[in-house]
Amino acid sequence: MSNQERSQHRSILIALGAFVGTVAIVGLLGYLFLDKTEEVIQGQIEVSEYRVSSKVPGRILEIEVQEGDFVKAGDTLAILDAPEVNAQKETASAAEGAAAALSRMANKGARQEQIQGAFQIWQQAKAGLDIAKKSYDRVNRLFEEGVVTAQKRDEALASYQALQAQEQAAKSQYDMAVNGAREEEKQAAAERVNMAKGNVKLLNSMQKETVQIAQMDGEVSEIYPKVGELVGTGSPIMSIAMDDVWATFNVREDQMKGMKVGDKIKAYLPAFDKEIEMEVYFMKDQGTYAVWKATKANGQYDLKTFEVRARPLKAEEGLKAGMSVILKK
Repeated sequence: MSNQERSQHRSILIALGAFVGTVAIVGLLGYLFLDKTEEVIQGQIEVSEYRVSSKVPGRILEIEVQEGDFVKAGDTLAILDAPEVNAQKETASAAEGAAAALSRMANKGARQEQIQGAFQIWQQAKAGLDIAKKSYDRVNRLFEEGVVTAQKRDEALASYQALQAQEQAAKSQYDMAVNGAREEEKQAAAERVNMAKGNVKLLNSMQKETVQIAQMDGEVSEIYPKVGELVGTGSPIMSIAMDDVWATFNVREDQMKGMKVGDKIKAYLPAFDKEIEMEVYFMKDQGTYAVWKATKANGQYDLKTFEVRARPLKAEEGLKAGMSVILKK
């Protein structure tokens, strides 16, 4: 091999060694510095909401608020038009009046004229019974004296017994007129009144549902129907965001570093460019779907992801659902 060839070979080895050395240095630097990059865990702000809905179907007549308005408990939110409910209430009120009248009649008894008529019939029956008894006593004495036959005595007895039954029937009619209906009938009439009152009370409650009011303080976050649209039973009319704010993070267990409920953490709000202090109040694993890093994938061990929730220690004005929150570990 000539000197020139040896020189070229030496140059190639030097260049190759320099390349290998550069790659090794870059890899070492990447391991020492790039692997130390601070991990960032991003979450988002969430708020509790409740949906305003009606128990009765109707047409939106008025919407008294706009999205973004702050409302207090008791404020009117929307008014519905439900003519069917109004008609049903009128029918129920009429039925209640009729049931009450029947109950009064059952408790009061018959009219005075009917009572007087029944009394006169009873008195007539009593007079006839007295005459029949005297006749029977006289015929019976004559029978004992042998003056009249047994047939005559039996006829007088039959007449007396018939008038006795007639007097008892007349007395019963008079007592019924005085006392009114039977206790069972009075009870049934009273139950019909209670049933009618219950229907009226139900329809009053349904009629109140045509005016939707705020149940709690909050901000109107979304309004669904427009004025003039029909809404069904239980259909949401609007959503109210309450003053209950928290942040939700999805944290791998290797990033938790002993985090537990009650811990104080610091989080960064990009929307306000400020850092706030929060307290962890909820932790739960999210199961194995889509959040489990299997052993074969990373060559180490299985990692699960936990849902972590934290509330601000101080009220932060302007926090909205969906805002980003950053945890730096």
